Amino acid sequence: MATFPRLASLKTFQDFDARLAELGLSMPRDAEVQSGSDSPMAAPAQVGELTIGNRYCILPMEGWDGTRDGLPTELTKRRWKNFGISGAKLIWGGEAVAVRHDGRANPNQLCMTDQSLGEIASLRELLIASHQERFGNTDGLVVGLQLTHSGRYARPNHKTLAEPRAVQRNPALDPRVNLQSDAGLIRDDELKTLIDDFIKAAKMAKNVGFDFVDVKHCHGYLGHELLSGVDRPGEFGGSFENRTRFLRSIVDGIHSEAAGLEIGVRLSIFDWLPYHKGPDNVGEPDPLGDPRLVFGANPSADAMDLNEPAKFLELMQSMGMKLVCTTAGSPYYTPHLQRPAFFPPSDGYDPPEEPLIGVDRQIMATAELKKRFPELFVVGSGYTYLQDYLPGVAQAVVREGLADSVGLGRMVLSYPDLPADVLEGNMQQRKKVCRTFSDCTTAPRKGLISGCYPLDPFYKDRPERKELLELKKQS
Repeated sequence: MATFPRLASLKTFQDFDARLAELGLSMPRDAEVQSGSDSPMAAPAQVGELTIGNRYCILPMEGWDGTRDGLPTELTKRRWKNFGISGAKLIWGGEAVAVRHDGRANPNQLCMTDQSLGEIASLRELLIASHQERFGNTDGLVVGLQLTHSGRYARPNHKTLAEPRAVQRNPALDPRVNLQSDAGLIRDDELKTLIDDFIKAAKMAKNVGFDFVDVKHCHGYLGHELLSGVDRPGEFGGSFENRTRFLRSIVDGIHSEAAGLEIGVRLSIFDWLPYHKGPDNVGEPDPLGDPRLVFGANPSADAMDLNEPAKFLELMQSMGMKLVCTTAGSPYYTPHLQRPAFFPPSDGYDPPEEPLIGVDRQIMATAELKKRFPELFVVGSGYTYLQDYLPGVAQAVVREGLADSVGLGRMVLSYPDLPADVLEGNMQQRKKVCRTFSDCTTAPRKGLISGCYPLDPFYKDRPERKELLELKKQS
């Protein structure tokens, strides 16, 4: 187990500040968090025709709790209602919605179809109504929908059965999803049909009132893996132009079929070689990893290189896109990069570095890209591990122009109204602050619904909590 101190042991801002200084980290941090309309986090922003009312963003959170038909359940609706009462004015997709059945990451993921459209539209309406009830208006509330195909990580029919539609063979990742032949690779003709599915889904989202769509390019899913598809032959692999053909074709189609709809991308801006458990369960690079197959890394794939991610943002900007949400790595093979945490999920590994280093890496990489592309509206991720000190760092980041908005993911499961409390000047509710126990990930890895079992009374009282505890003991 790692020997660095748990963040919760840093009781004061001075302790936190001293720890960052000890580690030589650059992330900005404010000791005093402002509230009210003069707070940097309360400032509105204009993005094209959209007015975003403040600088907090809710990141997409999947619950593994839809129906087999791709419809939301009461659990899904509860989560979206919480997004509405959060106080954040930008909802980045709410949830990853597959554009067709074979792209679902689990059999309970939402899926955009003619039959599910009405129910997915009702999620947006519920979110808006809960925001209206809590705050008295919906001024500046912007709600998008994240569209996805899970590619290599597709499990559309059974939670325990991987049915990958991967971009290329990968010696480190193929065994993890039982990809044993090229039959698990998605063909060019299938990608062309999938482009049409994304365009259709975007048009449907626009017709029911969503303000933008996110064409997902992160976390090892299909869009992201295409960006590293240097070994893929044909129209969608090899050169940077070919590796971005998928996005360009989708964007062109959306501009034609759903004119006026804003388009964003959630992008893994860097990655490393896949990791696995090493001695004492501490993560280490998989020796089968191929550095050539890593997007946003140096030739050894052990440090970031933002040149190609910057080219990607330049391409986005040239196509009139204005919204980008940065993230890193993948929850499947580099979780310590993607969501720094002290406690790993059941299928993970103990962190090979102090999680604060991982948070700082994401913040500063995002800051570098924001500096290069000041016209883009940039949402940063990876803040939850900061726990009690999240508001002060978020405020400093926005105040210094290192990002335009700060996205909250896991934190929203335990403490959905953190943004409202901060902006209204309420005392932060420390008992609700996410401590990155990772049960929200371990549960779906064990085939259960996701939720904050340690801190949310709603999930504490559910029968799945006892089942989860027993499964954790067994493993």
